[in-house]
Amino acid sequence: MAPRDGVAIPDIPVTLSTASVYPENCASAFQYAARMGYDGVEVMVWTDPVTQEAGALRALSELHGVPILSIHAPTLLISQRIFGVEPWGKVDRSLELAHEVGARTVVLHPPFRWQKEYARDFTDGIATREHDSGITIAVENMYPWRVGNRVIEAYLPHWDPVPQPYDHVTLDLSHTATAGSDALEMVAALGPRLTHLHLADGIGSMKDEHLVPGRGSQPCAGVLDALVHNGFAGSVVVEISTRRMTAEQREMSLVESLAFCRLHLAAALEVEEDA
Repeated sequence: MAPRDGVAIPDIPVTLSTASVYPENCASAFQYAARMGYDGVEVMVWTDPVTQEAGALRALSELHGVPILSIHAPTLLISQRIFGVEPWGKVDRSLELAHEVGARTVVLHPPFRWQKEYARDFTDGIATREHDSGITIAVENMYPWRVGNRVIEAYLPHWDPVPQPYDHVTLDLSHTATAGSDALEMVAALGPRLTHLHLADGIGSMKDEHLVPGRGSQPCAGVLDALVHNGFAGSVVVEISTRRMTAEQREMSLVESLAFCRLHLAAALEVEEDA
């Protein structure tokens, strides 16, 4: 256990994405995380003004004794106007926010196909910013968009980060389901470049489902096991969708997700220690 801002963090911390409590707000995510025993929070920068303001986030972190370990930049299609519309400006503001709240990772989606100038300089730009800021920028795997029988490649240089020269990658297990990717093959291919995990599940529909882990077809337990055996040094972030749930269902789903993660990480660690 390593101390961080007075809070003990295990070797593989399990954190809660603020997106997991939507449509409840960011403050609610900190309350859930503290009450349930999550090791930290990932802040999805969103329309909720608290997610954009370092002082408010620090106050919530201190109030609940829950550190902010990562920031998810507003690079989703539906958050294009948050932190401005200029892509590098959004990245830079996300890095500034991470620095101000003590987060060590910024999660970034790859550029959209229509962001050609941004895409052209993307790899070099994130490498430079990582070097200058000291903050890990972990590019997330995405998926092709499907409209009827059409497949649209919406991201540049591609939705799959494995063949790209990114130093750090976020693996999202809901996105592997939507893309039809083999998550365990991706873990093996990425090796030490895999530095961040969004833990969720999916059944492989066209929708990005973000199910509770264990309720879909993804090898969530196998991925957690592989992280332990590979000496993973990043964070596991529970990023599920609870927006259609009642308050009671949301709470139970967050508890279930944390328990799933703790159980499989502990089992893998026990095997590793006995080996």
